[in-house]
Amino acid sequence: MANPEKTFRACVLSVVKHDYLPRAVAAHPRFELLVVADDADQPDWVHERNQRFADEFGIPYVRDVAKAIAEHDLDLAAVSSEAERHCDLAVRAADAGLHVIADKPMSTRLSECDQLVEAVQRNNIKFLLWNRNYLPALIQAKEVVQSGAIGELHAIHVDFYFSKDAGPPKGARQPGDPPINWLERQIEAHADGSDGGVGIEAMGELQIEGIYPLGYIRMLTGADVRRVFARTATHFHQANVDNNVDDLATVSLELDNGIVGSLCIGRIGAASHPDIGEIKIHAIGSRGGIVITEARPEVSIHYRDQPPLEFKNKRIANENDFLLMDDFARALDTGCEPILNARGGRDIAATVFAAVESGETGQPVEVTPLK
Repeated sequence: MANPEKTFRACVLSVVKHDYLPRAVAAHPRFELLVVADDADQPDWVHERNQRFADEFGIPYVRDVAKAIAEHDLDLAAVSSEAERHCDLAVRAADAGLHVIADKPMSTRLSECDQLVEAVQRNNIKFLLWNRNYLPALIQAKEVVQSGAIGELHAIHVDFYFSKDAGPPKGARQPGDPPINWLERQIEAHADGSDGGVGIEAMGELQIEGIYPLGYIRMLTGADVRRVFARTATHFHQANVDNNVDDLATVSLELDNGIVGSLCIGRIGAASHPDIGEIKIHAIGSRGGIVITEARPEVSIHYRDQPPLEFKNKRIANENDFLLMDDFARALDTGCEPILNARGGRDIAATVFAAVESGETGQPVEVTPLK
């Protein structure tokens, strides 16, 4: 067993999306940020964001990943790059002997997810894919299901609607206007935190956020998804229309052990909901069922001159980020697996890609198993 008092030393490999992941690493007393690193051939906007984060934390920014790893005594890497670079950076870190925490989605290609699983196994390192499974509502849902209070689990459904905008609404582009460039839109969206799909490759809501509801389903059922049937649409946002990716989807799931599942997911726009969105878990067992709202517990805050776009409902008792880092420290201390490891992340990615294919073809699709 490792020393439970050890402080783990981390590098940050790219900080171009939401920086909640490296901030969570820095906020936990068992972890310390030493350096930010990225490849020298990245565009200026990437270097600017990396440098800004490094300056805030008073650590160097090195434009050479291999050099940064070689020159610092590191235990792990935190990867928060564009989605299409997640696996490349994670594999390079793993091959250098570093444990890895990576932001979602795992990758834009299933083949890269498979390569990452292999690298994690080959180098005997720990990998955590960022998730929301330690939200209070998820902890309670897990306790209810595992206690047997609703009997044997038969079916599970998750509503996962984010009431965030994604640029101009559908229909906003006038004749003769050029289509919205995905990366340019994501760079612009960084200011208000709606840049979850940052990267050159356009991603629909299934790819960007599908890990969350599928992570809930995987944790609560403990079962693999075998086959999916999906309906996808571009209903709300012009950027999604112009880049031919979904912003609304329904997915039916056939899981092991005879369990059936489903999810509804969408980025439904700020005007559609007074809170962050409609996010609920429905579970049906042999003895009863539960419905748990993911945002609870929360308080509503109203005051004079409140900005119209400020969320009125505030989550409380949310220690998800801290508990994820606690979970990762425990994995490093004891050798156990993190709450969402490389294999779990890969299987969720395979389910997402199958759902996207099903939405395009209108046919059920088998989830590709790990070879």
